[in-house]
Amino acid sequence: MQFLDRARITVKGGDGGNGVMAFRREKFVPRGGPSGGDGGRGGSIFLESTDQLNSLLQFRFNPEFRAGRGAHGEGSNRTGRDGEDITVLVPTGTLVRDGETGETVYDFSLAGERVLIAEGGRGGRGNARFATSTNRAPRRHEDGQAGAVRMLDLELKLIADVGLVGFPNAGKSTLISRISAARPKIADYPFTTLEPHLGVVSFGEMETFVVADIPGLIEGAHKGTGLGLEFLRHVERTKLLLHVVDVSSTERDTVSDFVVICRELELYKTDLSAKPQMVAASKMDALDDRERVERLREFVAARGLELFEISSVTGQGIDRLVNALGSRVREIQRVAAAS
Repeated sequence: MQFLDRARITVKGGDGGNGVMAFRREKFVPRGGPSGGDGGRGGSIFLESTDQLNSLLQFRFNPEFRAGRGAHGEGSNRTGRDGEDITVLVPTGTLVRDGETGETVYDFSLAGERVLIAEGGRGGRGNARFATSTNRAPRRHEDGQAGAVRMLDLELKLIADVGLVGFPNAGKSTLISRISAARPKIADYPFTTLEPHLGVVSFGEMETFVVADIPGLIEGAHKGTGLGLEFLRHVERTKLLLHVVDVSSTERDTVSDFVVICRELELYKTDLSAKPQMVAASKMDALDDRERVERLREFVAARGLELFEISSVTGQGIDRLVNALGSRVREIQRVAAAS
């Protein structure tokens, strides 16, 4: 399925039904009187978050939502039927902004959150409502109010425990396919992954955590170079960052690659650099110069980070890495729950 993380939609609450003017004309009711009923309330539109969706693709071909209109009132003081409410499902992690002002309307960070987004109009009053002791036959009634209309910008920021970051072809896609059931496209050319992928990883005794494979970043990503601005936002909600650095025999410098990615994260949003981080030296099966790994190990150790040597092809170091990631995520969650 195609991935879409931005969408613009229009929502309109239902109009309220009109109140009516009517008078009783019943046998054995000699004096009659006003009997116009009220109009029904217009339906409202709600947004609700769900874990069953992971893209905003459904809004590309269906960007407008209208709630039901309230029915008009009737004689004999009968109130019109209320309009039907509509609930629009969005993926957990969706940020909703007002399309005209840019103001944040709601940030769906948990599944099952439900928010009123466009209220339906109130039904108009029928003439029976205006009867008084001095005006027993009012000829006044109200039209229903129009429902609220809003244009909304939706932006999806994937929610994952661990975000994999690194240069294109660093081995992120191969790693996530090794440790989870996710199956991203894997090839030997840059920008193979054109959309984020989520994978559920099992560790310990029946415990799991979610990993996001963030498409390859390059220098200048915070300005939009490469795929930078398209996917950097998905790093914001992760609890832990895993730098995947290619240490195989390439022309790239391992330390320089690590520094560039760290700089891009900091330039995009300063607080990203403050997130807990770990480092994986990938493609160890293709390593022919041990010095490449040792220089990276020494560099990250000076920053208080642990280096894991892994090969997604042979399985070297994968179990150790998964257990370390799971333990760290568990620790972060425990601290957050206590604060």
